[in-house]
Amino acid sequence: MKVNTAVAAILLTTAVVTGVAAQTPQPTMGSQQPAPPPAAPFGTPIAAELAQRIADAATAEAREIGVPSAVAVVEPTGDLVYFVKMNGAPYSAIQLAQQKAAAAARYRRPTKAFYDGIEAGHLFFLTFPGIAGAPGGAPIVVDGKLVGAIGVSGGNGEQDVEISGAGVSASR
Repeated sequence: MKVNTAVAAILLTTAVVTGVAAQTPQPTMGSQQPAPPPAAPFGTPIAAELAQRIADAATAEAREIGVPSAVAVVEPTGDLVYFVKMNGAPYSAIQLAQQKAAAAARYRRPTKAFYDGIEAGHLFFLTFPGIAGAPGGAPIVVDGKLVGAIGVSGGNGEQDVEISGAGVSASR
């Protein structure tokens, strides 16, 4: 009798699971993982002088909009080349700026792309090692080649993007 009860329980469980699976909507073409943008090829790593000029432009923008920030500039490997923390920037911004810069360099895309993807429900980005799912990191491309990246932290996402954009603009 116990065997019949166990068999009935297994059959009932299988029927319920099969029914639930049949009712679970399958992903549509629109919900597939987003394709990454074409990546710029790697170039010669950023020189300290250019890294400083980029950081100076970023901190000038941060001062202009009144957002004390930390600014990190890294080479394509994500290793730090230049760093500055403005007076009044939060201490948490130190590591965040470096993490944003490293992620932008290693993945060769702005960290806002990860933020937007996560917001859209593509949680697989959270499985990427060293990811920074916060805006403010941007690749630095010179002559069509990735030479490094900048990471900014201290304001809200829009402010960090604006400040990092000012830094990237100084690389041209």
